[in-house]
Amino acid sequence: MAELSLDAFVDANNILSTGDSYFQFNAEEHQRIIQNQPWKEDPHYFKSAKISALALLKMVMHAQSGGNIEIMGLMVGKIDGHSIVVMDSFALPVEGTETRVNANLAAYEYMVNFQNNAKLVGREENVVGWYHSHPGYGCWLSGIDVTTQMNNQQYQDPFIAIVVDPIRTITSGKVDLGAFRTYPENFEFSEGGPSRYQSIPLHKIEDFGVHCKQYYSLDVSYFRSSYDDKLLNTLWKQYRINSLSSNSQSTNQTYVSNQIQDLSCKLSKLQEHQTHREECNKIAKDGTKTAIEALGGIMSGMFKDKVFNVRS
Repeated sequence: MAELSLDAFVDANNILSTGDSYFQFNAEEHQRIIQNQPWKEDPHYFKSAKISALALLKMVMHAQSGGNIEIMGLMVGKIDGHSIVVMDSFALPVEGTETRVNANLAAYEYMVNFQNNAKLVGREENVVGWYHSHPGYGCWLSGIDVTTQMNNQQYQDPFIAIVVDPIRTITSGKVDLGAFRTYPENFEFSEGGPSRYQSIPLHKIEDFGVHCKQYYSLDVSYFRSSYDDKLLNTLWKQYRINSLSSNSQSTNQTYVSNQIQDLSCKLSKLQEHQTHREECNKIAKDGTKTAIEALGGIMSGMFKDKVFNVRS
């Protein structure tokens, strides 16, 4: 049963089985790339992020443990051509809020100790990025996130930012995740917004719109190999217990209510300003998405009720 559930998770997120080469670290090749720094000449040098299933599951579990509070962690991995490969991730001891999360001095000290201890046990990978959660409002970079990522790229590049939405992950059954890199400070931004449509709450649209041209999205893919299968299976059992013991309908009740209220506010704004037809289509798309998510929570609750609540 656990294996079947893991297979469903793998299929839903298109996690590909690969050889063990992704987990092999070439120190000389890494040093050569660091010295050449090709991303300094081409701001779009990195095209994709390849994330191990183990790192993905650890990030999702960490994000879901925070509930409506943002969490933060770091990722270790390597560079593979125009891709950043994330092999593992670890949580940082930071205090977040429902709208932001920042690393403090204790978190940076924890990060340094973690890296030093990893080297002692033969882990040669380096920190290649940070991740945090956006509970219920999608995967994009806020103004604070953009500043944080710019600083990271300035002082410890190559570095990527990953955002996970645990609420939308629960409602859809598929991990809602985005990977990003910021442009240099004096970069001339191209016209137009992000290429992928984002469902952004009304109270976040201004923050999103002001900063959306300061970064770009990377293609994201997931992989697994024999190196992480044993640990992945062990971790999956805990994730599955957490999923089965939760009620998607009640867990996401506040989220769905907020989505409906947000749609109502957007419709009212449309009527006041007689906005373009394209905006109407976006609201219709958001409404359909919200209805599907609410229905998914109801169906999940009914399924668990049938399986676990045996009636005489």
